Amino acid sequence: MVEFEFWWLLVIPFFFGLGWFAARIDIRQIISENTDFPVAYFKGLHYLTTNQYKKATEAFSDAVKINNNSIELHFALGNLLRRTGQIDRAINLHNEILESRELTENQQDSVKAELAQDYFKAGLYDRSEELLLNLKKGKYYQYSLGTLLQIYERQRDWSKAISTALELEKSSGISFRKNISHFNCEIATEHLLNNNFVEAKDALENALNEHKNCVRANILLGDIADNQGNFEDAITFWKKIEYQKPEYLGLVSSKILNTYHRQNKINDGLSIISRYFDIYKLKTLLNVFYETVIQNEGAVEAEKIARNELIQRPSLAALERLFQAKAMRNSNELENIELIQQTLKNAIGNRKFYICNECGFKARQFHWQCPACNSWETLPSEPTDIILDE
Repeated sequence: MVEFEFWWLLVIPFFFGLGWFAARIDIRQIISENTDFPVAYFKGLHYLTTNQYKKATEAFSDAVKINNNSIELHFALGNLLRRTGQIDRAINLHNEILESRELTENQQDSVKAELAQDYFKAGLYDRSEELLLNLKKGKYYQYSLGTLLQIYERQRDWSKAISTALELEKSSGISFRKNISHFNCEIATEHLLNNNFVEAKDALENALNEHKNCVRANILLGDIADNQGNFEDAITFWKKIEYQKPEYLGLVSSKILNTYHRQNKINDGLSIISRYFDIYKLKTLLNVFYETVIQNEGAVEAEKIARNELIQRPSLAALERLFQAKAMRNSNELENIELIQQTLKNAIGNRKFYICNECGFKARQFHWQCPACNSWETLPSEPTDIILDE
């Protein structure tokens, strides 16, 4: 039998007390470290949480003057300067750190990453690229690739954009196939401007190989075939869009009808567009279908289309089309009908916008790449009717 040593009862409280004392020291140390920050730092944080960026910038500037040794405070100030559009001050701030401080390699890389972002925001892409190419290592590898990709897109250097996107895809595991397909379409567009049709077709085939649902590639392939008089091939390319993304059929509906019209087969074209509209109910398809009918079959048939649409999906646009057809049919009431029609047009106004799903940018016409946030295929294929605030 093991005899219990009573002296252990005295040791246990001792170790408990030692642990409590150590914990107290850690807490005091943490509090001491936090209070080393200038009061201006906490003021800056307060202004940030209330979105007062100008006051936050002033507070962090004061904090840097008081505690000039803190790299983190400099970074916080640099970010605020960029955010408030004071790019020159941000550049000077980060350059001064690089020139006047003894920094570790990691710290140098951090400052260079900040400076590269400054140059990027300032539109000094060459300087930003030079820094980023030297940062393609370690923790800044993906950051460098991502920013380089943005630079090459803005410089329209599509070959470099493709190679960078492929490298970034391998590193991040995120697919960039849709982007790469558009880069190839941009290359094809440049070839088309120079009438290099073979090279353009090659680029478009590459686009489809990268992303089989690249609607833009089939639209351009159809355009090439149509311009070269290969009407059946053109229609075949455009029809493929139904099996890729049918919501984009409105972009080619007028192309299909025009090509059939040049072959004296307008009824075949109308039949196809009518079927598309019956299935997908796209407003653009209806607009093109109605305009073609009123030009080729007359106001009576056009009025039937407008009346049917008004019954099924009432809208001011459908009502305006109905009065347009009536005006063409009834010359006796032409003045009154045209007055009503003009009133409807004024009520409708220019309310159609393509609204980016990423940033909310409103565009009057369709873009494959959002002009505001530069995202690809984020504008819907069909415009949205909205009423703008006066």
